[in-house]
Amino acid sequence: MRRIVGVLQKSADGRFIFSYDKQGVEKAKQDGFLPYTELPKIDQTYNGNVLDIFTQRLMKPERSDIQSFYSFWEIEPQYQDDKYYLLAHTQGLLPTDNFEFLADYNPVEGLHFVTDLANLSKLELLRDTVRVGDVLSFQRDPQNPLDDKAVKVFKGGQEVGYIKKVHSRVFYKPGAERLKLTVKAVDQNGFIKRIFLKVSL
Repeated sequence: MRRIVGVLQKSADGRFIFSYDKQGVEKAKQDGFLPYTELPKIDQTYNGNVLDIFTQRLMKPERSDIQSFYSFWEIEPQYQDDKYYLLAHTQGLLPTDNFEFLADYNPVEGLHFVTDLANLSKLELLRDTVRVGDVLSFQRDPQNPLDDKAVKVFKGGQEVGYIKKVHSRVFYKPGAERLKLTVKAVDQNGFIKRIFLKVSL
């Protein structure tokens, strides 16, 4: 289960501020979560080098496969040096932990971002249930006990997952009915393990 443990934001004067969500942290501790070593106090607001701490999770720009990385995450050239943008749009994902950064988007013209679906382990979707390029539909699920901004995703009449927390909020904002979901990538063997979607307007 995903837990929201903190908020990273950029202030009007350009500073980056991080604060823990105390309630979220307490729940996440039950799942083994520990605060960041460099940011140990959950009751403190940090506004120093927090962006530098978190952007250590980004792929190094000197890597030979960096352009493939930018292409997968739909990073346009003008944003490739913007670490805050990169962290938001690539989620800072690492194979060594389950920590991720999820942006709260607005359904404005030209919006596009990549997300991966939740709840796949429970659904046990067979290989090739969805394919790259498939256009999927969505349905809001506000009565969901785990998330009052929950959004189910379907291929035809078959449920194929949920939009994950925070990313799901955009589907509840005015204009969200025009959002388009396109399968970007599928990780599978006998069953589908991950489905990445491009969400666009």
